[in-house]
Amino acid sequence: MALFPAFAGVSEAPDGRRSRKELDWLSNPSFCVGTITSLSQQTEGATALASEGSPLTRSPLKSEPSDESDTNEKLKQTSRKKKKEKKKKRKHQHHKKTKRKHGQSGSSGSELDTDSEKDQSSRSRDSKNESEKVNQENAAAADTGHCFIWLEDIQALTGETFRTDKKPDPANWEYKSLYRGDIARYKRKGDSCLGINPKKQCISWEGASTEKKRPHKHAERYFTKKNVGLMKVDGVAISRKTEPPSSEPFSFIPVTDSNDVVPSVTTWLNPLGIYDQSTTQWLQGQGPSEQESKQPDSQPDRENVLLKAKVEEFNRRVRENPRDIQLWMAFVAFQDEVMKSPGLYAIEEGGQEKRKRSLKLILEKKLAILERAIESNQSSVDLKLAKLQLCTEFWEPSTLVKEWQKLIFLHPNNTALWQKYLLFCQSQFSTFSVSKIHSLYGKCLSTLSAVKDGSILSHPELPGTEEAMFALFLQQCHFLRQAGHSEKAVSLFQAMVDFTFFKPDSVKDLPTKGQVEFFEPFWDSGEPRAGEKGARGWRAWMHQQERGGWVAISPDDDDDDDPEGDAQEIRDKTLPRWQVWLAAERSRDQRHWRPWRPDKTKKQTEEDCEDPERQVLFDDIGQSLIRLSSQELQFQLIAAFLQFLGVPSGFGPPASCLYLAMDENSIFDNGLCDEKPLTSLNLSYSGVSCVGRTDQLGCRSWTRGHNREGEEFICNIFHLVMPLFSGKEKSQLYFSWFQYEMAKVIWCLHTKNKKRLKSQGKNCKKLAKNLLKEPENRNNFCLWKQYAHLEWLLGNTEDARKVFDTALSMAGSKDHELCELSLLYAELEVELWSDLRGAPPARAVHVLTRLTENGSYGPFSGPVLAIHILKARKAYEHALQDCWGESRVSDPAARSRLISLAKCFMLFQYLTVGIEAAARVYEQVLAKLKGGDAPEGPGLEDSASPQSVGCVLEAVTLMHTSLLRFHSRVSVYPLTPLREALSQALKLYPDNQALWRSYVQVQSKSHDASKTRRFFDAITRSTKSLEPWLFAIEAEKMRKRLVETVQRVDGREVHTTIPETGLTHRIKALFENAIRSDNGGQCPLLWRMYLNFLVSLGNKERSKGVFYKALQNCPWAKVLYMDAVDYFPDDMQVVLDLMTEKELRVRLPLEELELLLED
Repeated sequence: MALFPAFAGVSEAPDGRRSRKELDWLSNPSFCVGTITSLSQQTEGATALASEGSPLTRSPLKSEPSDESDTNEKLKQTSRKKKKEKKKKRKHQHHKKTKRKHGQSGSSGSELDTDSEKDQSSRSRDSKNESEKVNQENAAAADTGHCFIWLEDIQALTGETFRTDKKPDPANWEYKSLYRGDIARYKRKGDSCLGINPKKQCISWEGASTEKKRPHKHAERYFTKKNVGLMKVDGVAISRKTEPPSSEPFSFIPVTDSNDVVPSVTTWLNPLGIYDQSTTQWLQGQGPSEQESKQPDSQPDRENVLLKAKVEEFNRRVRENPRDIQLWMAFVAFQDEVMKSPGLYAIEEGGQEKRKRSLKLILEKKLAILERAIESNQSSVDLKLAKLQLCTEFWEPSTLVKEWQKLIFLHPNNTALWQKYLLFCQSQFSTFSVSKIHSLYGKCLSTLSAVKDGSILSHPELPGTEEAMFALFLQQCHFLRQAGHSEKAVSLFQAMVDFTFFKPDSVKDLPTKGQVEFFEPFWDSGEPRAGEKGARGWRAWMHQQERGGWVAISPDDDDDDDPEGDAQEIRDKTLPRWQVWLAAERSRDQRHWRPWRPDKTKKQTEEDCEDPERQVLFDDIGQSLIRLSSQELQFQLIAAFLQFLGVPSGFGPPASCLYLAMDENSIFDNGLCDEKPLTSLNLSYSGVSCVGRTDQLGCRSWTRGHNREGEEFICNIFHLVMPLFSGKEKSQLYFSWFQYEMAKVIWCLHTKNKKRLKSQGKNCKKLAKNLLKEPENRNNFCLWKQYAHLEWLLGNTEDARKVFDTALSMAGSKDHELCELSLLYAELEVELWSDLRGAPPARAVHVLTRLTENGSYGPFSGPVLAIHILKARKAYEHALQDCWGESRVSDPAARSRLISLAKCFMLFQYLTVGIEAAARVYEQVLAKLKGGDAPEGPGLEDSASPQSVGCVLEAVTLMHTSLLRFHSRVSVYPLTPLREALSQALKLYPDNQALWRSYVQVQSKSHDASKTRRFFDAITRSTKSLEPWLFAIEAEKMRKRLVETVQRVDGREVHTTIPETGLTHRIKALFENAIRSDNGGQCPLLWRMYLNFLVSLGNKERSKGVFYKALQNCPWAKVLYMDAVDYFPDDMQVVLDLMTEKELRVRLPLEELELLLED
């Protein structure tokens, strides 16, 4: 059959094989005429059915058994085609279409299975007949072609067509419910149901709710990463327009109202009057005026303009004055302010927001400025020093050391530079070793001695070189003590005593190097040194050597060995190994702090020493010997030696090395100040431990004394140096010796050791009587005062009064020592008086009244008359007026007299009038000394030095605060005056530890810590002293302990009703800020407190990090390593290896410990 009838004849051409092949595409050999009629009949029938509205049903077709396999294959193919077409139509159309499939079998008739959505009764019989006819026609068509008709091919279909699936689903038997995909979805409007009473009935809907679950967003805290970034962004500054200042001051800040704004004029360009002036000018084609264009629009622009102006001003000034060192340093410090401003150096638009404050950028700018400054000032040490401190962040430690060495080589006479260089090398963990730093100290002192002698001609001696050399010498001694090499430190002091006080006359004119060479034979001769029995000094040995040597002396029979041997070191071998090692190490530190010397009377040699490290050779001390020509420095050498041994001589380390030497928390110990605030002894606990003490942090630091050999060593020192001084200095040495013995009595009183108290008190009274028997001490009121105080402490009140009366009756002139004696007598009597409502202590008033009279002192016989009290008050006033006239000259005696008189007058007014009268005396003294009418006067008097006036003010302030503390203790009195007095005093003297102890103790009673914290914050910002940081930490720790005592029951259960976490974080922040301060990083005490606090919290991992961080700053402190062994016993071997590597003193190696444990 031709596809196109018009070309039917072309394909039948006889001669057209070639043309037939070309026109084959016009014919369709598979086309049959019968299919056209059957298809047309089916289409017409389906269309008629749809137009009549009858429901069109669908019946599955069944084939005969013979043709069953062929039919099944056709059904499978058609089902696959249907699925593919269904997927395509679902992609392009958003509604579902139904399908219809027809099939027919030849032998069996068609079965009609019909389901309807409506009731069968509503259908008419006509529709059923017509549907049967259609099915018969469909069967005939299926016979001929086995074709199918789809529902999509019929145009006029309704929504009532459906199909029936008779295939069962076995899953309905296995599961409890239908498959969720077979259940129709719908949206429920509300949770109620129609037809029920909502008050009595309800329906609980199961399943997921129709509402979408919104993610719960937690409120972010201020410390999250996002909010920290927001906090660093500068806020938008808001400022009102500047107005000319008016003559009348505003009582409030006026706010411009919208009605006050002048309305704009309506013009043809601005008919509604809504445009401002700039918009109107833009519409007119005009621009702003020149002044308006120059004026910045926003606050950040104004700040940028100001900062740029300051930068230009600095550049102009340093260009005009390139030799001004302070100007260059100010320019360097100004860079911090520049970098805090938003986007001064922003290059691109929006750089203010994108630019990050980089520390490296600041450092590079500062370094560039310093390099420019050094080019103009080649000899400036301050600029080079600032550059080295800045380059610590950039350079490696080895490079820094080389640059430091170059700087020291160029300026060998600068003591401040040497001090900073030593501190830098001492705090570098990577390059640190004890021997290296020890030799560096020797090189420093020998170089400065050569400069002082004039041996280095290129560099002259600078002012204050001798004092600075003495401070460096003391710093070296404390460094050796802290590193565990106590023998070398004691040997340095011994050598300095002989080198200073017992120098032969024949070598005094030689330079220091020549004197040291002559001193070496004496040191190696085996002659007894300072502190050892039979010591005569270098001079006597030199004279005797010229005469032929000493005569051999037979040893004493009572000279026994040390009773404490190694057998007593390990008392309990069942303890853990680390506890045994700590106890033995501390025991050896306490007993072996003196250098070992071979005893020639016992025929000992150097080979007999069990520990070679205990021997000190001359090479260890030779370079560190210096000459002290000043009498004051010579006495300070003895006082420093005694303080180093634990004797309270009143001499503390210099300010340059004080915080380096602080390694114990004795600065927080009040002693007996709480019980007796007026008469407590000031034992000069400055946080520096004495030699041989490596106790655990928190142990009581009362002066317990040393073992028998140590006590003999100290007595020998006193006997050796007493003949070297006279007058006030000798009296002060006696006073220190007696106070050392009294300190041991006070320790026995505190520990309530009655047996030891009796023996110690007996020894102390024996010493006092022996000292007072000396002809030069019979009128020494300092010793009489201490002896009477000792009797009072031992409970012998009547004996103490007899001693006081005897001493006062011997007095002649009314000097300050007599005033101090009378003051102590009156204070002791006042402390016995516990009830202020009764009569004042008559004996105390009698003592203070007789002090003002010209006659000799008479014993107490009864209450003092009122007329004598009035005369005494007038006498005190006149005496103070005379002292103020004398204090214009900076005289130590006049200062001491003024202090004593002011204290006596304040106590007298307190006893006779009241605490307010004593406070008025204090304010009067304060106003006079500061040169104004009020305590906050304009300044100090010109005639007196600030140091002298400050000493007087500090002593009077301590007396005032002691009176307030005592009055608050014995009576009902507000603490506000005491707090204010302590606050004002601490602003003037932020490094006074006694004032800080009183302040912390008073503030601990307050429930509101905000004022205390603000005060500490203000003090730490205004001073470089470390005491405010230490006491701020101690105050917060006291508050934390108080909270814990409230929370805990029997030390176990913790009640979390009171929040405690904030205190912990605050203490950590205080520690971190203190460590970042100028003096905090190299303070061993601060690191020990930080480590102890973290360990108490139970965070050992972070504690280990802090320990290694402490070693980076203080690698020389042996107590840090011992604390680490105590806190981290598992790392004991690692810690001891570190100590050995850095050459710290380990007196008990682990190998020896194992041997001792096996015995």
